[in-house]
Amino acid sequence: MKKKENLEPVLLNKKTFWERLRDEKYLQFMAICGVVWMLIFNYAPMYGILIAFKKNYFVTTPLFSMKFLSGKTTPWMDHGGFGHFLKFFQDKEFIPVMTNTLGISLLKLAICFPIPIVFALLLNEVRNQRFKKVVQTISYLPHFLSWVVLGGLLTKWMSESGLFNEILVNLGLIEKGKTYLAYPQYFWPIVVISDLWKEMGWNAIIYLAAIAGIDQEMYEAARVDGASRFRQIISITLPSIAGTITILFILQVGGLLNSNFDQTFVLWNQLNSERSTVIDIYTYNVAMRSARYSYSSAIGLFKSVVAFILLFITNQVTKKINDTSLF
Repeated sequence: MKKKENLEPVLLNKKTFWERLRDEKYLQFMAICGVVWMLIFNYAPMYGILIAFKKNYFVTTPLFSMKFLSGKTTPWMDHGGFGHFLKFFQDKEFIPVMTNTLGISLLKLAICFPIPIVFALLLNEVRNQRFKKVVQTISYLPHFLSWVVLGGLLTKWMSESGLFNEILVNLGLIEKGKTYLAYPQYFWPIVVISDLWKEMGWNAIIYLAAIAGIDQEMYEAARVDGASRFRQIISITLPSIAGTITILFILQVGGLLNSNFDQTFVLWNQLNSERSTVIDIYTYNVAMRSARYSYSSAIGLFKSVVAFILLFITNQVTKKINDTSLF
């Protein structure tokens, strides 16, 4: 009769939680620093949201006090604290401000989002590596320039005697130059085109990095089957980077109410304010020029809530379409 073999599992030398923590102390220290940073600079300031529900908050009023919370120093707003939100919706500037904000953002989404993808696909097909690096470097260099610098350049170039007008006059397209930033109808095209020029190369880097991670054996198999370059892009490249495109699209839609304050602010003036006053500019004017801090905080909170709703809806839609999402 055969003896039964000892089938008892061999117990591995498992480390306890504290032992693992000790072994990874440097990694854990960096993680803890990141969490502390977020708590101090991201979550703690959210306490200031209460300002949006106060009638008239002044900067001299202490936030961290029982008098502030009880409403003795700064009374709570009427309509259950939502009075400022109702005022914003009823403000005569609400429709123009939202129209400008959504108009510029939707144009950027329709133009500035897909063009870097196309640029990355075309740049990936370039076989001359030296030429490819030169084009890539030239295209993403404007990203490192501040909008303060670019705003001054654009204002100078588009003045009546600027570079842009000189080119058009020499080509015979116009007889006399004009200051384009003084005309409201030109503001949206200027903002969209300048944003595309500044960020196209930088955004393309993300897609080029995703393309670099594609298995090259897939392209070799496609070439053996006689697939053209265009067919390889459609059947291999685009499906492989679809996840990256989807994530960036979700973030872009979530920021529809963010019309790039820096860019808009440096190009804004009283002459083009009809088409340039977006929600960020309006909030700035209300807060910094009129000292209506509670009202401006309510507008900022409204923008954040809408951004979260757009982000959540877009995330759920893309999750059902191609099973890619942020959460």
